[in-house]
Amino acid sequence: MLPARIPHGRTARRVQWAHLPPRVRAAIASRLGGPVVEADSQGGGFTPGFASVLTLADGSRHFVKAASTKAQRAFADSYRDEAEQLRRLPAAVPSPRLLWTDEVDDWFLLGIEHVAARAPHRPWTAGDLALASDMALAAAAALTPPPGADASSAVEEFAAWPGLWDVIDHPRAAEIGALAARYADVLTGDTLVHTDIRDDNILLVDDGSGVERALLCDWNWAVRGPAWLDSLLLLVGPRGDGLDVEAHLAAHPLLGDVPPEDIDVALALVLGYFTASAAQRVPPTSPYLRAAQAWQRDVIDDWLAERRGWRD
Repeated sequence: MLPARIPHGRTARRVQWAHLPPRVRAAIASRLGGPVVEADSQGGGFTPGFASVLTLADGSRHFVKAASTKAQRAFADSYRDEAEQLRRLPAAVPSPRLLWTDEVDDWFLLGIEHVAARAPHRPWTAGDLALASDMALAAAAALTPPPGADASSAVEEFAAWPGLWDVIDHPRAAEIGALAARYADVLTGDTLVHTDIRDDNILLVDDGSGVERALLCDWNWAVRGPAWLDSLLLLVGPRGDGLDVEAHLAAHPLLGDVPPEDIDVALALVLGYFTASAAQRVPPTSPYLRAAQAWQRDVIDDWLAERRGWRD
């Protein structure tokens, strides 16, 4: 196990309900059909946009996100992208549904289906991993081929990542860079993949009978790629928390058929991204972002070294 030094579930520094402009609050209340009496800001994630569970006077609960297109341009654009992805998701994809969007003054708003749920336990448990793995498999099946025709490909989106190894200070930079350079042959596929699949984007829902299922949230970064990619990226957190992900991988319906070298290529590529990202300045709006990226860097670095038999 590699201890994580971030407060899981409390990593976001978000805009609060009281900080929204009056016209924006009024528009949300109108959309929801009544006055908001309670706002529970969601602490997971690493973005500063508004994301709260709002309770109305009638007791109903609603999930709303919002960001200013002036003060938070990047996050407003990200929410807009998320809304577009959610509109296209087939019903078979295990994900909360988009209910509405709106624009008020310079704010973009979206209402998403509220579900009573919990996040996966940290450290990860084998049971929660099984639920999340089933979810990733269901999403891959429902999203092959991708809905719509304009999703960018993983090959296009990750094109700059192999070059990061030219400047990363790592004792095996040349070897890892050579692996990452082969990514285009490995990450080609015809599945819409989430690419940001981790515990703070997963909801575990009880259907009322004590049986849980997993839902996948925050579809901001979806691209076309291989059907197995999300199932692999899901394993980073559990691996860092001490679970035997190699046994999981070997028995997996998709990953079990992927050549081991291809798995290593994907890990090498993502390791470069997290290594470069963790070295950047800590943004004041997301104080735990770099620490989370550094943890994922260290987990993947150790995992790849183990898989390759490297002993420095």
